[in-house]
Amino acid sequence: MKPFETLTSVAAPFVQNNVDTDQILPARYMAQRRELGYGQYCLRDLRFASDGSPKADFVLNQPAYAGAEILLSGSNFGCGSSREGAVYALLDLGIRVVIAESFGDIFYQNALINGLLPVVLAPPEIELLVSQLHEAPAAKLVIDLEHQVVTTPSGQRISFAIDQFRKMCLLSGVDEISFTNGFQAEISTFEQLHAPR
Repeated sequence: MKPFETLTSVAAPFVQNNVDTDQILPARYMAQRRELGYGQYCLRDLRFASDGSPKADFVLNQPAYAGAEILLSGSNFGCGSSREGAVYALLDLGIRVVIAESFGDIFYQNALINGLLPVVLAPPEIELLVSQLHEAPAAKLVIDLEHQVVTTPSGQRISFAIDQFRKMCLLSGVDEISFTNGFQAEISTFEQLHAPR
Protein backbone atom coordinates (compact mmCIF):
# COMPACT_ATOMS: atom_id res chain seq x y z
CA MET A 1 0.00 0.00 0.00
CA LYS A 2 1.33 3.42 -0.95
CA PRO A 3 1.99 5.70 2.06
CA PHE A 4 -0.36 8.66 2.19
CA GLU A 5 1.55 11.92 2.10
CA THR A 6 0.13 15.42 1.92
CA LEU A 7 -1.98 15.52 -1.24
CA THR A 8 -2.50 18.62 -3.37
CA SER A 9 -4.93 17.97 -6.20
CA VAL A 10 -7.78 19.17 -8.29
CA ALA A 11 -11.04 18.17 -6.59
CA ALA A 12 -14.08 17.06 -8.54
CA PRO A 13 -17.46 18.06 -7.05
CA PHE A 14 -19.74 15.05 -7.50
CA VAL A 15 -22.21 15.98 -4.80
CA GLN A 16 -24.89 13.31 -4.83
CA ASN A 17 -26.38 11.47 -1.89
CA ASN A 18 -26.55 7.68 -1.58
CA VAL A 19 -23.98 6.84 -4.24
CA ASP A 20 -23.97 3.07 -3.81
CA THR A 21 -21.26 0.52 -4.49
CA ASP A 22 -23.06 -0.76 -7.60
CA GLN A 23 -22.84 2.73 -9.09
CA ILE A 24 -19.16 2.95 -8.14
CA LEU A 25 -18.41 -0.49 -9.62
CA PRO A 26 -21.34 -2.11 -11.47
CA ALA A 27 -21.73 -5.80 -10.65
CA ARG A 28 -21.27 -6.92 -14.25
CA TYR A 29 -17.58 -5.97 -14.04
CA MET A 30 -16.86 -7.88 -10.85
CA ALA A 31 -15.64 -10.92 -12.81
CA GLN A 32 -12.71 -8.91 -14.18
CA ARG A 33 -9.32 -9.89 -12.77
CA ARG A 34 -8.19 -7.45 -10.09
CA GLU A 35 -4.65 -7.12 -11.46
CA LEU A 36 -6.03 -5.75 -14.74
CA GLY A 37 -7.51 -2.79 -12.88
CA TYR A 38 -11.06 -1.53 -12.36
CA GLY A 39 -10.50 2.14 -13.16
CA GLN A 40 -12.22 2.04 -16.54
CA TYR A 41 -15.33 0.62 -14.88
CA CYS A 42 -15.49 3.11 -12.02
CA LEU A 43 -18.81 5.01 -12.08
CA ARG A 44 -19.20 3.49 -15.53
CA ASP A 45 -22.92 4.07 -16.02
CA LEU A 46 -22.65 7.65 -14.80
CA ARG A 47 -19.55 8.49 -16.86
CA PHE A 48 -20.52 6.84 -20.14
CA ALA A 49 -23.56 6.49 -22.37
CA SER A 50 -24.80 3.07 -23.46
CA ASP A 51 -22.77 3.34 -26.69
CA GLY A 52 -19.57 3.86 -24.67
CA SER A 53 -19.20 7.56 -25.39
CA PRO A 54 -18.30 9.84 -22.45
CA LYS A 55 -21.14 11.91 -21.02
CA ALA A 56 -19.97 15.51 -21.42
CA ASP A 57 -21.95 16.73 -18.41
CA PHE A 58 -20.40 14.26 -15.95
CA VAL A 59 -17.89 16.04 -13.76
CA LEU A 60 -14.98 13.62 -14.23
CA ASN A 61 -15.30 13.93 -18.01
CA GLN A 62 -14.86 17.70 -17.94
CA PRO A 63 -11.38 19.04 -18.80
CA ALA A 64 -11.16 21.16 -15.63
CA TYR A 65 -11.28 18.04 -13.48
CA ALA A 66 -8.90 15.87 -15.51
CA GLY A 67 -6.57 13.99 -13.21
CA ALA A 68 -8.56 14.79 -10.07
CA GLU A 69 -7.37 12.72 -7.11
CA ILE A 70 -10.04 14.09 -4.78
CA LEU A 71 -13.75 13.41 -5.13
CA LEU A 72 -16.27 15.53 -3.25
CA SER A 73 -19.66 13.94 -2.62
CA GLY A 74 -22.80 14.08 -0.48
CA SER A 75 -24.13 11.86 2.28
CA ASN A 76 -23.99 8.06 2.57
CA PHE A 77 -21.30 7.61 -0.08
CA GLY A 78 -20.51 3.94 -0.70
CA CYS A 79 -23.75 2.57 0.71
CA GLY A 80 -25.20 -0.72 -0.51
CA SER A 81 -23.23 -3.95 -0.72
CA SER A 82 -19.94 -4.76 0.98
CA ARG A 83 -18.20 -4.77 -2.41
CA GLU A 84 -14.52 -4.05 -1.77
CA GLY A 85 -14.06 -3.71 -5.51
CA ALA A 86 -15.73 -0.29 -5.27
CA VAL A 87 -12.68 0.96 -3.40
CA TYR A 88 -10.34 -0.71 -5.90
CA ALA A 89 -12.19 1.02 -8.75
CA LEU A 90 -11.79 4.49 -7.22
CA LEU A 91 -8.11 3.91 -6.52
CA ASP A 92 -7.53 2.54 -10.02
CA LEU A 93 -9.21 5.63 -11.45
CA GLY A 94 -6.68 7.72 -9.53
CA ILE A 95 -8.87 8.86 -6.62
CA ARG A 96 -6.92 8.99 -3.32
CA VAL A 97 -9.46 10.92 -1.21
CA VAL A 98 -13.25 11.03 -1.04
CA ILE A 99 -14.75 13.86 0.98
CA ALA A 100 -18.39 13.37 1.96
CA GLU A 101 -20.93 14.15 4.66
CA SER A 102 -21.06 10.46 5.58
CA PHE A 103 -20.12 7.03 4.25
CA GLY A 104 -21.56 3.55 4.21
CA ASP A 105 -19.94 1.82 7.19
CA ILE A 106 -18.41 -1.11 5.29
CA PHE A 107 -17.19 1.09 2.45
CA TYR A 108 -15.52 3.41 4.98
CA GLN A 109 -13.58 0.53 6.54
CA ASN A 110 -12.70 -0.97 3.15
CA ALA A 111 -11.38 2.42 2.05
CA LEU A 112 -9.10 2.77 5.04
CA ILE A 113 -7.58 -0.71 4.77
CA ASN A 114 -6.84 -0.23 1.05
CA GLY A 115 -5.26 3.22 1.16
CA LEU A 116 -8.21 5.40 0.13
CA LEU A 117 -8.74 8.25 2.61
CA PRO A 118 -12.43 8.91 3.44
CA VAL A 119 -12.87 12.38 4.95
CA VAL A 120 -16.10 13.25 6.75
CA LEU A 121 -17.05 16.93 6.80
CA ALA A 122 -20.20 18.70 7.97
CA PRO A 123 -22.75 19.90 5.37
CA PRO A 124 -21.77 23.61 5.68
CA GLU A 125 -18.14 22.65 5.05
CA ILE A 126 -19.11 20.62 1.99
CA GLU A 127 -21.14 23.58 0.74
CA LEU A 128 -18.16 25.89 1.21
CA LEU A 129 -15.92 23.57 -0.82
CA VAL A 130 -18.51 23.16 -3.57
CA SER A 131 -18.95 26.93 -3.80
CA GLN A 132 -15.22 27.54 -4.14
CA LEU A 133 -14.78 24.73 -6.65
CA HIS A 134 -17.60 26.07 -8.80
CA GLU A 135 -16.04 29.53 -8.73
CA ALA A 136 -12.68 28.08 -9.84
CA PRO A 137 -13.24 24.65 -11.43
CA ALA A 138 -9.54 23.75 -11.72
CA ALA A 139 -8.85 24.77 -8.11
CA LYS A 140 -6.91 22.46 -5.84
CA LEU A 141 -7.44 21.27 -2.30
CA VAL A 142 -4.67 20.26 0.07
CA ILE A 143 -5.26 17.19 2.23
CA ASP A 144 -2.86 17.04 5.17
CA LEU A 145 -3.45 13.72 6.89
CA GLU A 146 -0.70 14.21 9.47
CA HIS A 147 -2.45 17.33 10.83
CA GLN A 148 -5.94 16.20 9.76
CA VAL A 149 -6.68 19.35 7.81
CA VAL A 150 -8.29 20.14 4.44
CA THR A 151 -7.15 23.47 3.02
CA THR A 152 -9.62 25.09 0.63
CA PRO A 153 -8.65 26.97 -2.56
CA SER A 154 -9.09 30.24 -0.62
CA GLY A 155 -6.76 29.06 2.15
CA GLN A 156 -9.33 28.18 4.81
CA ARG A 157 -8.37 25.20 6.97
CA ILE A 158 -10.99 22.59 7.90
CA SER A 159 -10.18 19.91 10.46
CA PHE A 160 -11.38 16.33 10.15
CA ALA A 161 -11.37 13.32 12.46
CA ILE A 162 -9.89 9.88 11.83
CA ASP A 163 -9.11 6.82 13.93
CA GLN A 164 -5.49 7.13 15.04
CA PHE A 165 -4.54 3.53 14.24
CA ARG A 166 -5.94 3.88 10.72
CA LYS A 167 -4.14 7.21 10.35
CA MET A 168 -0.84 5.60 11.31
CA CYS A 169 -1.39 2.77 8.82
CA LEU A 170 -2.17 5.20 5.99
CA LEU A 171 0.83 7.41 6.75
CA SER A 172 3.10 4.36 6.93
CA GLY A 173 1.59 2.61 3.92
CA VAL A 174 0.84 -0.60 5.81
CA ASP A 175 -2.30 -2.69 6.02
CA GLU A 176 -3.30 -4.80 9.03
CA ILE A 177 -1.31 -7.82 7.83
CA SER A 178 1.86 -5.80 7.24
CA PHE A 179 1.41 -4.13 10.61
CA THR A 180 1.09 -7.50 12.35
CA ASN A 181 4.10 -8.88 10.48
CA GLY A 182 6.15 -6.11 12.07
CA PHE A 183 5.84 -8.02 15.34
CA GLN A 184 7.31 -11.30 14.08
CA ALA A 185 10.02 -11.36 16.76
CA GLU A 186 7.45 -10.90 19.55
CA ILE A 187 5.13 -13.46 17.97
CA SER A 188 7.94 -16.03 17.75
CA THR A 189 8.90 -15.43 21.37
CA PHE A 190 5.29 -15.85 22.48
CA GLU A 191 4.94 -19.07 20.50
CA GLN A 192 8.12 -20.49 22.01
CA LEU A 193 6.99 -19.63 25.54
CA HIS A 194 3.56 -21.18 25.05
CA ALA A 195 4.45 -24.18 22.91
CA PRO A 196 3.21 -27.54 24.25
CA ARG A 197 5.91 -29.35 26.27
